[in-house]
Order: sequence, then C-alpha cells, then structure tokens
Amino acid sequence: MHEMSIAMAVVGQVEEAAGAAGAHAVTSVRLRVGELAGVVPDALAFCFELACAGTVLDGAELVTESVAARARCATCPDTWAVGMPPELCCPGCGRATDVELLSGRELEILSVRWEDGPAGARTREPMPEEA
Repeated sequence: MHEMSIAMAVVGQVEEAAGAAGAHAVTSVRLRVGELAGVVPDALAFCFELACAGTVLDGAELVTESVAARARCATCPDTWAVGMPPELCCPGCGRATDVELLSGRELEILSVRWEDGPAGARTREPMPEEA
C-alpha cells in the first residue's frame, strides 16, 4: 500500500515546515490528488491518520482535492476527460499518437494550517519545491 509512504512523506514535509515556523500544532493539510495518481482517497486518509500519531500533526484534518484527468490531441487540438480506465485515443480524430496528458497525475501539498502561538491559526502555502 503506497498510500502509507505518501502519507509519511506528507507528514515529514509538513513537520519540517511547521517546525521551522515555530508551530506547535497543525490543524489541517490540503492536498491535490490527480485521478491517475494511483491513490485511493480512503486509504490515504487512513494512513495519514496513522502517520500523524505522535507528531505535531496529531489530529490534523486531511482535505483532498481531486483533479480529473484530461488529455489533448496534437493532431486536431481536441481535449477530453480521460476517465478510468484511461482513454488516450482522441475521440475527435481517433488517433492515439501525439496525445498529451494535461492533468490527472498531480499529488501536491496545496496548503497547511497550523497554530503558532497566541496569534492563533495561520495558513502557509508551500513553496513549489516543497509540493
């Protein structure tokens, strides 16, 4: 189950960022997960809860934003929803060559909400290299 390794990686990155900011509790983590990322949302939520135990993220809410898979044909510039299982043959011209996947493989941290002391909760948007 690779959801556990994903959850542990997310927890590790968030712990590092929260620690650098002096946060004492993370309240939520928002992820963008593509339809083709091979992630089962319920399994990820379960693993995230386990990975958070005993960390600054203990009790944090995981919010996932699903991204539909879309593709574009370079031959006829048609775009379409790829779906599951993935359909990478252009519905416009029928060609399967020169197809570009536009979205659906995302797996990134969008935001983290934490409490950093008397000022209360703050939201931090990660740097692109952290996502």
